[in-house]
Amino acid sequence: MNDNHLSDVRYADLPIDPTILQSLDEIGFEFCTPVQAETLKYSLEGKDVTGQAQTGTGKTAAFLVAVLQRLLSTQTDEGTKPGNIGCLILAPTRELAIQIADDAKKMSKHTGLKTALVYGGTAYEKQKRQFEQPVDILVGTPGRIIDYFKQKCFTLRHAQGLVLDEADRMFDLGFINDIRFLLRRLPTPSKRLNMLFSATLSQRVLELAYDHMDNPEKVEIKAESVSAKNVSQKVYYPANSEKIPLLIGILQKEQPFRSIVFVNTKRNAEKIDDFLRGNKISAAMISGDVKQNKRQRLLEEFEKGKHSVLIATDVAARGLHISDVSHVINFDLPQHQEDYVHRIGRTARAGASGDSISFACEDTAFYLPEIEEYIGMSIPVEGISSELLPEIKRPVRVQRDRVNGHDKNDKRKNGGNRGGQAKGKRSSNGNKRRNTSKSNKPNNNHQRRRNPTPQKPSNPESAE
Repeated sequence: MNDNHLSDVRYADLPIDPTILQSLDEIGFEFCTPVQAETLKYSLEGKDVTGQAQTGTGKTAAFLVAVLQRLLSTQTDEGTKPGNIGCLILAPTRELAIQIADDAKKMSKHTGLKTALVYGGTAYEKQKRQFEQPVDILVGTPGRIIDYFKQKCFTLRHAQGLVLDEADRMFDLGFINDIRFLLRRLPTPSKRLNMLFSATLSQRVLELAYDHMDNPEKVEIKAESVSAKNVSQKVYYPANSEKIPLLIGILQKEQPFRSIVFVNTKRNAEKIDDFLRGNKISAAMISGDVKQNKRQRLLEEFEKGKHSVLIATDVAARGLHISDVSHVINFDLPQHQEDYVHRIGRTARAGASGDSISFACEDTAFYLPEIEEYIGMSIPVEGISSELLPEIKRPVRVQRDRVNGHDKNDKRKNGGNRGGQAKGKRSSNGNKRRNTSKSNKPNNNHQRRRNPTPQKPSNPESAE
């Protein structure tokens, strides 16, 4: 890591409470990044801010320091009661919300301020119990926050601050109505500190800002390129059949300490996961339908070095700060140019350097011209040598598909008995069928006509 990404502004020279400075010093923050220096000079004076900066430049610390300072300087007895929220921080994804809450706890370590984290998919009652105690900072995703709000678990009437992070992503994911619902429950904009951060300050984002903020100061941190300048980028043009051998060949040649492979579909993620494991490459896979607790466990294992490769759909493209990611590989080129920038932003963070490798295959090569126009450069093309296409082992396919909503190996198949035995099956009318496997001899004493005259049902509705 180098310090070229920092400004010459020290945190200690800003009007920041000593308890916050103590935490920042323990984390290792001495100098501000440009986005932190530019926004804090306004937010520490109580002015609203809209900030635009590329990923990995320290936007989270920029708003957390301002939030903590605001809460410490405006704390009242009313604000410390259970159910009263001091500041609301909204994030579009669970991963980003978790990261923000973790950073908030580190930076508020010596302040006595409490942070609560809520997001969908897990631990409903456990998260709800957090509101039994005072909450200074509430971090979460819009849906789960609205759920608890409507149950009157907390009120926003006394909030001193609002932060919208990745505001452009809020629009992309369809959260805008939820956002506006919550903003209308806050005090008037002039009575709170408001900060909005986004990778792009589009017209719709700015309209949201001006509707719900108090004459915000606009801060734009321009980079030399839209994409991270410390990322070495290159692209290969493989046939579809060459993509997995090429991926394995690159991983075997480069031996990256920690790499992320991005795909556009869950199906490709599962396929790559099987092949990497079959070729003795330790990998973890996350996608949108992986349960949250499992997703967090896999991310922690990846960060701790148990897995050298993380396979991910774009659920992981934003908000994750995993240190020492040396390589990002776009197995599939993304459909949207902005997603390319967010993907490669997972490496070369905080002034470090990294490598981005993309596959422009038969299915996704036509996305490349728009990506290159967006980032303002042509990505260098690399040739595919024979050493990058090794002989690979085809794995024994792990059955992941589901039939009729159940696993193919589910015990409920074939009546719930192993081996597909039909003992004890019930017919459609609910009566137990007779097992005739031992003998098919008819019982002449109990012969019945095959096609009896149908009886008219007593209830007409039951005829369907």
